[in-house]
Amino acid sequence: MEFSALENEVVLLRPLAKEDVEGLLVAGSYPEIWPYLSTTIENAIDVHNFVENALSKKEKKEEFPFVIVDKLSGEIVGSTRYMDIDYKHKRLEIGSTWLTPACWRSAVNTNCKYLLLSYCFEVLCLQRVQIKTDYENKRSQKAIERIGATKEGILRNHMVRKDGSTRHTVMYSITIEEWLEVKAHFERLLLRQ
Repeated sequence: MEFSALENEVVLLRPLAKEDVEGLLVAGSYPEIWPYLSTTIENAIDVHNFVENALSKKEKKEEFPFVIVDKLSGEIVGSTRYMDIDYKHKRLEIGSTWLTPACWRSAVNTNCKYLLLSYCFEVLCLQRVQIKTDYENKRSQKAIERIGATKEGILRNHMVRKDGSTRHTVMYSITIEEWLEVKAHFERLLLRQ
């Protein structure tokens, strides 16, 4: 699978690079972003580790990380990635997504997911894209449901959070058979924004 930059008039998703450290630190320096994610960005060391880890997984072809750039401001406003990439079974996960709080409930996330999913189904010809989130992250669940993903269930005791507590994971997916309907739903959402 080949991955490249994706963009429309609202967002640019470009491959993450070492030079993005400063922009990611500015975008990620809000504690309210991190409670449900497996990492935290509080300082330059954290963001350096975030970038190095993401680039290492990219080199191993395990994940493909993007930075999210707001086209209006030209600023980095977050990050997302393709992960759990399974070439044989034509599936992957969209995950490790975070946005600076100023972009919450804005058109940015909807546009990101639209670009990522369109590429998955229309260019890569995948069969399935999954998105998962912490059972306690109700805001994320609403956002995933809003774009038309199907809730498949809850994986109990699925992960251990960074604080050592047990996490249940809510699993969602979109399949190739659902894509045309989901795409039409997305396009209606995007028209309203």
